[in-house]
Order: sequence, then structure tokens, then C-alpha cells
Amino acid sequence: MANIAVQRIKRELKEVLNSDEVARCSIHVELVGESFAELKGEIAGPPDTPYEGARFQLEIKIPETYPFNPPKVRFVTKIWHPNVSSVTGAICLDILKHQWAAAMTLRTVLLSLQALLASPEPDDPQDAVVARQCKDKPQIFQLTAQHWANAYAGGPSVNPDYENKIRRLKDLGVTEMNARASLSSCDWDLERATEQIFS
Repeated sequence: MANIAVQRIKRELKEVLNSDEVARCSIHVELVGESFAELKGEIAGPPDTPYEGARFQLEIKIPETYPFNPPKVRFVTKIWHPNVSSVTGAICLDILKHQWAAAMTLRTVLLSLQALLASPEPDDPQDAVVARQCKDKPQIFQLTAQHWANAYAGGPSVNPDYENKIRRLKDLGVTEMNARASLSSCDWDLERATEQIFS
């Protein structure tokens, strides 16, 4: 890895560790192994959002050309959000693409991702199904996002009705993950989800 990238990452890791703002926002980043090419990030779900109380793991890959090109970041923890793929964890955020500037840092990226959780942008989606639900059925979107935060990221809120529907599909031999994904994309309509799975 280029020396400029390594020096920059070392400095940025120190910046994250010593930042009061980062500590207040419950953001964390660390190296994966000895290489500076891969890091592991963690952000807390922001207050007053369906993600509150949950913790989301991120994979951060640093390119050779850093800081002139953005890091490649994806959610490792599954999340129901219009700007994150519910399948791959890929993120749609302008600073991770064409709006990146060499002055930006890992701290900027992590705080921007946390802000994205608080302010979804369904008009610029990564996941069209989630975006449609966010726009057309905001209440179901909130409950679904909260349910995923509980199921995958240790969020505090449990929805007994949703759990019951997942259990009913599991009784038909469907895996929990597939049951949750199908019910979520069918707005928790058990009949539609069953049809979708078995058609």
C-alpha cells in the first residue's frame, strides 16, 4: 500500500480515537489485522430513529490511491434503509462516490453514515423496495427498520406480530432470514410473502 495512504490512515485513526464528537456519537474504527488496507467501523443508531439502540458494523476498504479516492464502505450488519442494499450492504452516499474530496476523513465518512441513518433519502435509493416502502408506507417502513435493527444489530424493540409471522413461515420450512426479507418487502402481508416465496 502506498506510503501516503498508510500515513494518512494512521493519522485518521488517532483523530477518531481522540475526538470527543466521535465518542459522543458512539462511533468506533479499528484496523483489521496488520494491514492499513482494511478497517472495521461501527456506528450506533442515532436517537429518535428506528435504529436507536442498535450498533452497525461496517467494512472499510482503503484503496491504494487514498486519500485521492474514497474508501469502499459497506454495511456488514443487515439494515432496512433506502440508501443501503438490504442484501449486500452496499451504500448510496455521494461522498463515497463523486462528491469525495481528499480533505475528507474516516471520521467524516462515519459521521455522514450516521447522519444518513437519521435522514434517509428515498429519492436516491440503493434499495428500490425499501425506498418505495419508505415513501408510500412510512409507518410500516419505521416498524420494519426497527425490527431489522432488533434482529441484526441488537436494537431494543421487539414486534411480537412480526415475530409471529416469521415463525409461521419458518414452520413451512423457510429460513428466518428469507422469511424476514420476504415479509419486509411485502409490507408484512403474510399471504403475499407466502406467495412470493413459493411461487
